[in-house]
Amino acid sequence: MAKAIPRARSRRHIRIGSRRNIRISSHRNVRRISKGIIHVQSSFNNTIVTVTDIRGRVISWSSAGTCNFKNRIKGTPFAAQTAAVDAIQTVDIQRAEVMIKGPGLGRDAALRAIRRSGILLTCVRDVTPMPHNGCRPPKKRRI
Repeated sequence: MAKAIPRARSRRHIRIGSRRNIRISSHRNVRRISKGIIHVQSSFNNTIVTVTDIRGRVISWSSAGTCNFKNRIKGTPFAAQTAAVDAIQTVDIQRAEVMIKGPGLGRDAALRAIRRSGILLTCVRDVTPMPHNGCRPPKKRRI
């Protein structure tokens, strides 16, 4: 079988420059679920908000980095609030549980944005991992 000859594209179809990963299709269709879980993972450098159903399947997600915040600004409360609003926009959800993880600045701001969106929160849980005894410390330094 002969190899297909690629068609020459006109100049307006060629993308020059921009190599960013932009999610286009996720905002078009609104997914409807009655109950779900909203996971907020907040570190000092970024905040990630994930919306899942009861079984744990991801429906929508957003982070401060995907909302065009860069560097240190990703760890701010405003960036976390914007990420939370962006993740919730694509989902039509009535009731939700919120699981918050991490020590970052965006924890409270993300929770406030979720409360303001009109979703009825059944419970808010802090699932930050805490060591019971921790790792073994390094051996003592000998000079």
